[in-house]
Amino acid sequence: MPAGVLYLVGTPIGNLEDLTYRAVRILKEVDFVAAEDTRVSGKLLHYLEISKPLVSYHEHNKRQCGPKLVQRMLAGENCALVTDAGMPAISDPGEDLAALCHEAGIQVIPVPGACAAVSALAQSGLPSDKWCFEGFLPTANKPRRERLEILKSETRTCILYEAPHRLKQTLRDLADALGERRVSISRELTKLHEECLRMTLPQAAEYYQQHEPRGEFVLVIEGAGDDPAQSEADRMAQAVALTQELTAAGLTLRDAVKQAAKQTGARKNQLYQTMLEREKGE
Repeated sequence: MPAGVLYLVGTPIGNLEDLTYRAVRILKEVDFVAAEDTRVSGKLLHYLEISKPLVSYHEHNKRQCGPKLVQRMLAGENCALVTDAGMPAISDPGEDLAALCHEAGIQVIPVPGACAAVSALAQSGLPSDKWCFEGFLPTANKPRRERLEILKSETRTCILYEAPHRLKQTLRDLADALGERRVSISRELTKLHEECLRMTLPQAAEYYQQHEPRGEFVLVIEGAGDDPAQSEADRMAQAVALTQELTAAGLTLRDAVKQAAKQTGARKNQLYQTMLEREKGE
């Protein structure tokens, strides 16, 4: 009997319409579904009116459960692996199951779906031709400092995940380590209260001291430039031009500066002072 197949099925990251037609078909056709949380995936299958055996597979049982799933697939069963949200095997224990299947000669087939990291990158407006994905930063102090030190010289756009209860500290750590880099913060992607904020890391750290973080966050951080001083000068030039456009459209100088600083990542106080000096010089 030929071996079965492992399907890596992307599931919604918020809106149920994130699910693809192909994903629904595969979930209907497989013999069983391996899920990060059977309660979450059970609700999704119930919504889709699909009845399939659910097997729990997550970070804490992967060593015991993974080989058992492989044996079932070697016996000819097809398995759909799903995570609570997004693509399995991306910052997820599914990567271990995929590796086991490759070692056993089992075909691994991705069924593409929503991915928070890529969606936030597309939303950010930051360079997307070269980027890196860091997942969650380490929580222990020493490995966290070591990782931040590496990111200081990272020239690619960097994508991080963060939970709401750790966001404030993470933003403070990033601001201290990386300085005035721009960051795009995507919250609750594809959900009802989806939000995207663009500012600098210090501005973001200050903002979330005043606003309590809620929901799941994706941080898209500007890479280190070859010449940080030049990057800052370019950012300020963009902010000045945008401020002039906004004031010409009828906004007050303060409102125009606030909006331009938010969109470009320029420092608001410096931008306001620059605009005042320009007005005096005219």
